[in-house]
Amino acid sequence: MTPRRVEAGALAVAYEESGDPGGWPVLLMHGFPYDARAYDEVVPHLTAAGARVIVPWLRGYGGTRFRADATPRSGEQGALGQDLLNLLDALGIGRVVLTGYDWGGRAACVVAALWPERVAGLVSQNGYNIQDIAHAMEPIAPEDEHRLWYQYLFHTERGRAGLERDRRGLCRLLWRLWSPEWSFDEATFERTAASFDNPDFVEVVIHSYRHRFGLVAGDPAVAEVERRLALRPAITVPAITLDGDADGVLAGGGTAGHARHFAGPYEHRVLRGGGHNLPQERPAEFAAAVLDVRRLSAPRHPTADAPPE
Repeated sequence: MTPRRVEAGALAVAYEESGDPGGWPVLLMHGFPYDARAYDEVVPHLTAAGARVIVPWLRGYGGTRFRADATPRSGEQGALGQDLLNLLDALGIGRVVLTGYDWGGRAACVVAALWPERVAGLVSQNGYNIQDIAHAMEPIAPEDEHRLWYQYLFHTERGRAGLERDRRGLCRLLWRLWSPEWSFDEATFERTAASFDNPDFVEVVIHSYRHRFGLVAGDPAVAEVERRLALRPAITVPAITLDGDADGVLAGGGTAGHARHFAGPYEHRVLRGGGHNLPQERPAEFAAAVLDVRRLSAPRHPTADAPPE
């Protein structure tokens, strides 16, 4: 499938679209270090159920490009959320089912929390995926700290140089560590790794992992979004959260206590043996969650695909 491109805010976003153009819309958002290929086996389940499926590449990945050289190459959560909202506007989508994991799950949670009128339902791997930057420097258990070694590496110029020098080697290692029960082959990895050749990949990644710890300034254009996120807003739309109990980033999934952040209909599921890339590891179960959250939201939002007035 040849990616399309649309101008949306600061970006020219590359995306793929499948299914009925008049169907119920769903956006599938990938994480780091993955790309749109993570959803290849999820999409057919959704199009068979009448969905209009859109899978974009995030800023810094694949064919997505910044429209202006002067735009900060930010990877902060406010920018990811604003990008997603801008994409909905550019595609003329009023209300949508949002799904994602890692960075993409964060973007989906941001939009669901701040602009709930645009969201018919949410599927988020790793739960309430909005960062608590104000408390980012509070230590966690040593068993969990060691899993974040790559984030601490990216805080240094050595880490930036290492990512620039060997994007594939570092990202391939993360795939193995984060999904220990997933046996992917080199061809599968390489189909995604091509997205890391984006000229902004390194800068966006490094900024993301420094900003979340309060080590660098954010983009002034999304300062108001970040201010609102700092209040830890609840997610009120119907939501299903997922965890893999073999997730190598977050031990056991890491979503204990997240239920308090969800004020609408809510369900949490744990996929046994699942790692950090559930759409690609367990596509049928991921798709089932998307279909279930749509049914969960249907009584409250019978016109989920209609633009707001």
